[in-house]
Amino acid sequence: MTADIAVLLDLDGTLVDANYQHALAWFRALRRCGIVVPIWRIHRHIGMGGDQLVAAVAGDEAERRFGDELRDSQHQEFLRMRDECEPLEGALELLEELHERAVAVVLASSASQDDVEHFLGVLGAGDRISAWTTSDDVERTKPHPDIVHAALEKAPNAKRAVMIGDSRWDVEAAAKAGLQTICVLTGGWSKQELTASGASSVFESLVELRHRLDETPIA
Repeated sequence: MTADIAVLLDLDGTLVDANYQHALAWFRALRRCGIVVPIWRIHRHIGMGGDQLVAAVAGDEAERRFGDELRDSQHQEFLRMRDECEPLEGALELLEELHERAVAVVLASSASQDDVEHFLGVLGAGDRISAWTTSDDVERTKPHPDIVHAALEKAPNAKRAVMIGDSRWDVEAAAKAGLQTICVLTGGWSKQELTASGASSVFESLVELRHRLDETPIA
């Protein structure tokens, strides 16, 4: 699709209700290595990729000793819960609205290829999405801007772009790439936190966002 604007959409917590399953999977993976981190603390870092999260929640020593093992364990734990994750209300309708407006939609995700393909099937909107990224596309995940740059490369004809996400990490990654971010509260962050992080606008849900698209930078 050739479009004047590209919308880069986060996946987990934005389109799919998966943040808390990811947090629990990390908790269980850390416990396997004898590391106990409160789930609330882990949740505050969901949105980071595994390359960033381990050190952020458990320290550099845990990353050095157990980093790859923890990432493998987390993936296995998440797979056990993945079928419990459902699209958030209004996800399909938002994708259809963006498609009707001739917006190039790119999923800016650092999830595994398998997870992205699974959730594309769950969303049932593959023909509404122009392209997507996975963990294979970047060396560093959010809050670094690598995933945003990779997503922009998949919409090369767009004259401008906007990010839609649910966490501070989405906002920071987009800002480092020079983009504004629209946020929704579906990831468990508050409006005050997202606004303080630099979100251009914050909506309670994807449903509200769709109804008020003309009030956002997308318009």
